[in-house]
Amino acid sequence: MSGSFWGHLITITKHRHMVMLHCFKAGIFLRGLGHDLSKYSPEEFIPGVRYYQGFRSPNECEREEKGYSRAWMHHKGRNKHHFEYWTDYSPAERRMMPVKMPLKYVAEMFCDRVAASKIYGGEKYDDSYALNYFLKGKAKRVIHPDTSELIERLLTMLAEEGEEKTFAYIRKLLKEEKG
Repeated sequence: MSGSFWGHLITITKHRHMVMLHCFKAGIFLRGLGHDLSKYSPEEFIPGVRYYQGFRSPNECEREEKGYSRAWMHHKGRNKHHFEYWTDYSPAERRMMPVKMPLKYVAEMFCDRVAASKIYGGEKYDDSYALNYFLKGKAKRVIHPDTSELIERLLTMLAEEGEEKTFAYIRKLLKEEKG
């Protein structure tokens, strides 16, 4: 654990601005403007500074130290672009179950994952980086199957056809949904 006020502030701001640009390309302007504002709240920012390392999420370091990340729990509970937000108690199953995410939040999740891959991947980033990261955790992820299929399809399209075509496809999906 190293910690850095400026390092954390610069990283989350750089990430937020990149997500905003991606959201604008995807046609979800308001989602971009509101993206990750909770990261500047004391509940998330202070642990972010404390556990900052610069090459991965501070939540990972907090999780290793405490066994959980209070900052992450705060974050996922306020940001609908995280699939972890979309769980609810199922009376039929009598347990927590994943819920299908609305398209606009899947689009924002795509923008978020691509931006995070660029920030944390640095010079190693290419258009397949986010897909490879997604596939590594797929078996253990608790996510609605329709949501998982859509985000994987978008990440695969990015890897195979690039950003321009993928963002155009996302805009098309959103437009079709509005009817």
